[in-house]
Amino acid sequence: MKTTIIGLFVIMLTTQWSFAQNTAAEQEIIQLSKDKWQWMADKNVDKLGNLFHEKSMFVHMGGSWGKEREMDIIESGGIWYKKAGIHEVSVKIIENTAILLNRIDLLAEVGGNEVTNPFEVTEVYIKQNGKWKLGSLSFTRLMTRDDN
Repeated sequence: MKTTIIGLFVIMLTTQWSFAQNTAAEQEIIQLSKDKWQWMADKNVDKLGNLFHEKSMFVHMGGSWGKEREMDIIESGGIWYKKAGIHEVSVKIIENTAILLNRIDLLAEVGGNEVTNPFEVTEVYIKQNGKWKLGSLSFTRLMTRDDN
């Protein structure tokens, strides 16, 4: 009986540990997302231009648009993504597509006004020619702020 209980305990621990680990591809996407937030804060349109797919789409509280307009907004400071406080991250990879969910508090300057909003952000990445490209970035405003 004691051996059975110990065996079950070991199985439970190893199962939870294996689920908690991210694959190398998932880690790559998580790091790329973190880098993207920093590049947005730095208004680094050169790096963002390389990351954003030519046909990428961006969905904000105020509307949706493509790569060119998003790049113009970032460069001009129309939206200045100052800091993304990341609380939760999850990634699912389906063949050459990665879907990342971020629960964040975003400090931004919009039209000259500094605001902080809680968001669930969906990022969709597509792997082309061995490189991940951002295909979509969508912000869903949450009703309550995460206090983690």
